[in-house]
Amino acid sequence: MTPVSNGQAAIIRTERGLTISDTRISLYDVMDYLESGWSPKLIQDWLPLTEKQLEAALSYIETHRSEVEAEYQTVLQTAQEIQDYWEEKNHGRLAQIANISPKPGQEEIYAKLQTWKAKLGLAP
Repeated sequence: MTPVSNGQAAIIRTERGLTISDTRISLYDVMDYLESGWSPKLIQDWLPLTEKQLEAALSYIETHRSEVEAEYQTVLQTAQEIQDYWEEKNHGRLAQIANISPKPGQEEIYAKLQTWKAKLGLAP
């Protein structure tokens, strides 16, 4: 683990996995942004991290690339399994909700919503 100036570890293992010390931000969050092509400066601006914290995270990822990448893939797979489970579990309920008619007096709003959904490619 990469130490910071006070001798404390900059990256720690918590129940969420590898985490930046004194934050709730995991290295997997940082990896998500890196995989999306974000620059370190943009990541630092988006996440509430100091420059030292981000440097420690990037250094740890680089130094332990294979371990972090393997854990990251496991995290992504687990997240996908959870999403698939809930989509399957709620599929029937979501279909019921989609078929509910608008309340009286809200037909115009409902029509506008459907138009926007169609423009965005979200309408069934």
